[in-house]
Amino acid sequence: MSSPVRIQPDPSFVRELQAAGGENVKKCYQCATCSVACPLSPAENPYPRKEMVWAQWGLKDKLMNDIDVWLCHNCGTCSDLCPRGAKPADTLAAIRNMTYRKLVGPAKIGEWMSSSKGLPYLAGIPAVLWLFIWLLTTGLSIPAGEIKFAKVFPGDFTIDPLFGAVAVFVAWSFYKGVTNMWKSFASLPTTFEVGAHCEKPTLVQAIIDVLRDDLYTHRQFNECGADNTERSKGHWALLAAFVALGIVTSIVAVSHWGSKVPGFGWLHVLGDTPMALYSPVKLLAIVGTVLGFYGLTMLTRRRLNLDAQKQGSSFYDWYLLGVIWAVFVTGLGSMVLRLAGVAGLAYPMYYLHLVAVFMMIAYLPWSKLGHLVYRTTALVYARMSGRKPLTRVEDKIFEI
Repeated sequence: MSSPVRIQPDPSFVRELQAAGGENVKKCYQCATCSVACPLSPAENPYPRKEMVWAQWGLKDKLMNDIDVWLCHNCGTCSDLCPRGAKPADTLAAIRNMTYRKLVGPAKIGEWMSSSKGLPYLAGIPAVLWLFIWLLTTGLSIPAGEIKFAKVFPGDFTIDPLFGAVAVFVAWSFYKGVTNMWKSFASLPTTFEVGAHCEKPTLVQAIIDVLRDDLYTHRQFNECGADNTERSKGHWALLAAFVALGIVTSIVAVSHWGSKVPGFGWLHVLGDTPMALYSPVKLLAIVGTVLGFYGLTMLTRRRLNLDAQKQGSSFYDWYLLGVIWAVFVTGLGSMVLRLAGVAGLAYPMYYLHLVAVFMMIAYLPWSKLGHLVYRTTALVYARMSGRKPLTRVEDKIFEI
């Protein structure tokens, strides 16, 4: 005779989950259509059916430590086919969003991320910070002469040290978050049915496999039943844009700081700012900007279509898109206004650009973009545990 299992439902967690985007979770009546339809769900303990009942019961601990919510690609097939409109994909996305906010402190940032009421705080911190710096450098006045943003925000004393500190803070937060996530998976079985007969890779091999099969090729992402064309193109374009702009930023930083080292003064020619339009580094920045706008357009159009189809979006979904739009619009606007010689608008536009960049980078571990780190961690753990992802052929075998 099996022993009784005591559960401790958390009604407040259910309400929080509904507010985070899983408002239709109570409509689920466990028909299992979602688990049957999902091409990535394993034969044993399939998702998202079990997550839906856990969510209805408010089993917070189970959901916060559930690796399956990270293995879902959020293609939306389960939501499209759900006969009750429970939208399992939205519930899984809401669980992930809530987990982002609870993996690492300060918890207040996670709270601000959960509602539009927190936006004034998220934007206010960098807005006041950069405004104070402007006050110290020029007394909030517009510098005369050639437009050089360093006149208001000197790189050596403001931008570089501040964003350097932010980078350290983000890296430490991700380290703590990944560590907490890894520990939370410790209670999971070490072998999964689907991968019971496959060789378990080492940590290094698991990382290589995930980078190759899931991030680089987007294989499983593209094998989901739904049409992910817009989403896939948008992701790829934005990724390429950030890589290009990251290279540009690195060249500028290396040329600036490297030229201060005795014997390496020649490095300044690589990235002296402001750059001419025909500079290879500037051209790479323009390419990255074009790719960024293309990717943002694709992802925004998809999100608007989801809203039109009443699949819905939360503040959490729109926050990241809005901030990235702000980064690219203000970045392009700063360049155009500088070239046009409109100092009265160029400096304020660059100020807004710094605010947007701060909002995008400083809050990464609590934003939706954090899935790049956290989801990769879950995929690596699953590989190391022997959970081999299904392919289309294997999926058909299980159906038979």
